[in-house]
Amino acid sequence: MERTKTGIPGLDELVNGGIPKGSNVLLSGGAGTGKTIFATQYLYNGALQFGEPGVFVTLEGNVRDIAWNMESFQWDIKSLQDQGMFTIYKLGMEFMKDSAMVEDRIDEQLKEIEKEVEEINAKRLVIDSTTVFGAYLEPSLLRTTLFKFCDKLKTFGCTTLLTAETPISKTSFSAFGVEEFVVDGVIALYFSPPNRSMFLRKMRGTPHDSNPHPLAITNQGIVINPRDSIMWDAIK
Repeated sequence: MERTKTGIPGLDELVNGGIPKGSNVLLSGGAGTGKTIFATQYLYNGALQFGEPGVFVTLEGNVRDIAWNMESFQWDIKSLQDQGMFTIYKLGMEFMKDSAMVEDRIDEQLKEIEKEVEEINAKRLVIDSTTVFGAYLEPSLLRTTLFKFCDKLKTFGCTTLLTAETPISKTSFSAFGVEEFVVDGVIALYFSPPNRSMFLRKMRGTPHDSNPHPLAITNQGIVINPRDSIMWDAIK
């Protein structure tokens, strides 16, 4: 099996060497758990360590702020952008109120994302975040739209991370209770001050660790301790 190494210290050995290539993986967690850091580090490592270009698609963030946040870890993002190894794309969903209009807009934006991927021959993709879809779609359409969205992403030839904001609960893995069913894997991040942790909820197509592990955000980014486990009772 071909695998995509995340390059995040401690993670790849928990998934038998890396995420199965071409997978869609949900990165879930509450506010402040490190989802955006994790996702951008995945792209940065891909470009710098493995020569794999990446595209970061934001549905709600400011492009300048995302680049600034990456540079705060001393990641030379501008150099990678200049080399065509990294790009940030703002997906426009503003002012979409009618569900049919939203679906059409998503189709249009998927074509734009595909162009961004093809332009730099990207192998890694981040969608930040799927939670925004809930602001524009009726609950009855959310699951089918997310399924179609993720299914289309698979045709781009990338290994994709999709972030999701969750309630403060260790058993909640998505905002709407459907996202985890339309993806191949789920990585859950937790923050119970002062402790952070990570749990591999599922990862299709590969053996993976089934215990929560300590996670730290350092001045170099996220580091996971694969040799220590955390008791479930310690996660809130």
